[in-house]
Amino acid sequence: MVKRFVINAPVFFGALFVIGLFLAVGIGFPSQAEEIFGSLQAGILTNFGWLYLLTVGIVLAAMLLLCLSRYGTLKLGPDDASPDFSFLSWIAMLFAAGMGIGLMFYGVGEPMTHYMVPPTAEPRSIAAVREAMSVTFFHWGIHAWAIYAVVGLSLAYFGYRYNLPLTIRSGLYPLLKERINGPIGHAVDIFAIVGTVFGIATSMGVGVMQINAGLNFLTGIPISSQVQLLIIAVVMGLATISVVTGLDKGVRILSEFNLLVAILLMLFVLAVGPTGELFRDFVQNLGLYLDTMVLRTFNIYAYQPTPWIDAWTLFYWAWWISWSPFVGMFIARISRGRTVREFITAVLFIPAGFTFIWMTVFGNTAIFIDSTQAAGALGTAIASDLSVGLFEFFSYLPFPAVTSTLAVILVGVFFVTSADSGSLVVDAIAAGGETETTTLQRVFWCAFEGVVAAVLLLAGGLGALQSVTIASALPFALVILALLWSLLAGMRADLAQELRRGLDGSAVPAQPAAGITWQRRLALMLKAPSEREIKAFIVGQVRPALEQVARELTNRGRAAHVEEDENGAVALRAPAEGMRDFVYGVSLASHPVAILSPLATGKPDQRYEARTYFSSGNRGYDVMGLGHDQLIADVLVQFERYLHLIKSPDVQLLHAAPEHQAET
Repeated sequence: MVKRFVINAPVFFGALFVIGLFLAVGIGFPSQAEEIFGSLQAGILTNFGWLYLLTVGIVLAAMLLLCLSRYGTLKLGPDDASPDFSFLSWIAMLFAAGMGIGLMFYGVGEPMTHYMVPPTAEPRSIAAVREAMSVTFFHWGIHAWAIYAVVGLSLAYFGYRYNLPLTIRSGLYPLLKERINGPIGHAVDIFAIVGTVFGIATSMGVGVMQINAGLNFLTGIPISSQVQLLIIAVVMGLATISVVTGLDKGVRILSEFNLLVAILLMLFVLAVGPTGELFRDFVQNLGLYLDTMVLRTFNIYAYQPTPWIDAWTLFYWAWWISWSPFVGMFIARISRGRTVREFITAVLFIPAGFTFIWMTVFGNTAIFIDSTQAAGALGTAIASDLSVGLFEFFSYLPFPAVTSTLAVILVGVFFVTSADSGSLVVDAIAAGGETETTTLQRVFWCAFEGVVAAVLLLAGGLGALQSVTIASALPFALVILALLWSLLAGMRADLAQELRRGLDGSAVPAQPAAGITWQRRLALMLKAPSEREIKAFIVGQVRPALEQVARELTNRGRAAHVEEDENGAVALRAPAEGMRDFVYGVSLASHPVAILSPLATGKPDQRYEARTYFSSGNRGYDVMGLGHDQLIADVLVQFERYLHLIKSPDVQLLHAAPEHQAET
């Protein structure tokens, strides 16, 4: 497929305008920028901090309920869709795109900071250790991934099951219907781009500060804004190369490499640190996390105000919310074919589980070192500069030069994966859900993200980045709640349809309602049709049959037409207002033939089918070999079932999107 230059102009230029306003403050008022951004942050957290806390609590509860309920059986795509990526590659991409830089920056720094300045306990006490680890687990646990999950699930569900464009506004279709293509939909996508760009810029700022600190530790390169700008330029150049290579080659390979190196680094610390104590600490930390989860979820310190909640929990929630369009869109793109239960379980618990182990290994080891051989020196160094914490930590372990070098490489690669993944996602949103765009567009967004990070670093450092992140997350918190409501409405409609089919026995069969003769069936068994024969069958048999039904439906007052997509799939569509369209389509599909001989492993064969698809995403079947009248009979059977199903009010909530994406 030829990539083309395409943008959704209101979203593209609207997002640039909003981001430009923030950058104008940093460029036009450099001396006052830090104060301006700080006042903005304080005002938002004072008046709307409760909204961040409540939004995250609601989202987590909803994700757990969806996972455990019957909604968990629904698929992100047609019922017969299979995952696009292997499980290991899928998990590696989830991990690297989600929190990589943050784990490197805060893995030592956050537990040590809470240990020295805990919210309520006595500093550097046993109680401070407990509170430090439980708070760290809380900030990096399933709450963060629940935010990513609701955005990703909404995008994947409506994008792959109903073939709506893969953009944020599509998740609001059950609530807005066709208005998603108007000003409200544009505003939603603008909020998503603004939040994504500033969220990525914050991660870039964290990453470049840590790379600069690591280079200073290893080679003596000074810590300065000039060096940090140079690091941004170099890393963004590498990210651009990754963007050009595409998702499968660039992001996947880098993600798997980073996951492997990160695990090796963690195992090294586990082996040379207080290994036995760390296993015990992990169990204790997990128990403390679960014990305090509900209270911390809703604890905004309303009766005992403290700046700690603003500096840590509320900032984190805003950061995760601002990142959610990016991570949500990214995990949606790689999660086609997964069930809702599989998606939520993996997204919530696997990355969070790894994070818990990481924070225990690095955080508890750092506390152990500070309270023993370092005699408080490690904590003092971290208090003066959080970005040097990881490298100061390594200086107390064997081979500090090697581990620090690996850490710098890890942060750099995490930097690259965040930048290239982010540019792919932002480009898709700005292009109205189009994923096949020109390389120039993706390179533009990649470079623009670097410019935003550089300007905000110069305008006020990490504080400025945090302030604009918190500001950009506020409108998108409301969008997330709307996405959740819309997702529940869509899933309720699908589940009602499945239950209704089960009750009246109208489930779609595994084969067409009108079968072929046994002689023709035997012929197909002995000689599987080729790809060319399937295409000829669709053009010569399927399309004329569907056109005849469309004419008859139109003559009888029910408008219908036949449409064809760029992959050669044809479909009969009968539009319906306020409910799903009736769609009966046939596309070329293929699946590998089982290999029965070791000699055939190097040349796997494919079996081709003329597979049906429907507006509900129900499982299709092969109609190859049916005659003209048999195809018409099968269409009428499906149309009769459609008319029967839409009598249910729950099933009338949605109708399909205007374009089918054929599965091959």
